[in-house]
Amino acid sequence: MSDTERPGRRAPRPAGPPPTAARLREAALAHLARFAATEAALRRVLERRVDRWARSAEAEGQPREAIVAAAAAARAAAAEVAKAMVAAGAVDDAAFAESRARRLARTGRSRRAIAAHLAAKGVDADTAAAAIPEGEEAELDAALAFCRRRRIGPFARAAEDLEARRKALAALARGGFAHGVARRALTMSPADAEDRLLAARRG
Repeated sequence: MSDTERPGRRAPRPAGPPPTAARLREAALAHLARFAATEAALRRVLERRVDRWARSAEAEGQPREAIVAAAAAARAAAAEVAKAMVAAGAVDDAAFAESRARRLARTGRSRRAIAAHLAAKGVDADTAAAAIPEGEEAELDAALAFCRRRRIGPFARAAEDLEARRKALAALARGGFAHGVARRALTMSPADAEDRLLAARRG
């Protein structure tokens, strides 16, 4: 018995016609209603939709040459739709980067980690640099948030010995924090650390 004949197994959905610009625009609007996105990220979402159609069309046995040509046209349309969303103000890479960078810093991400995250989301280097909080004090606040999340340094449940302090420094280094910032965070008193994080949340 073949896979398609097994009881209870759904037949694959028909591929249907290749995605048009109109259908891709509807998909873009539906995605943006749920998620913030950069132009590059939105384009990738739409391209994945095109790729799913191409796989379904190939599974149906449609001519490969026709699939390749239709998919290429649909990917070009996806890029145009993403650009149109930017022109309409529905996608704003700078606003996305600023909001995401601020949120990540509050959760304990270093500048280096934030830059890597924004790059993965398709934010260009200049836009990311403008959005990431600058200065050692902002980085110290992020390091303290990291310490609080990991329960190390000022937020350790018990006094840390030299080995625990070494592991805490290593964890901060892996998180992208410079040695000087890491040491300042780990040697800060619990009260001062709490005050700084409270002030950072307010400001």
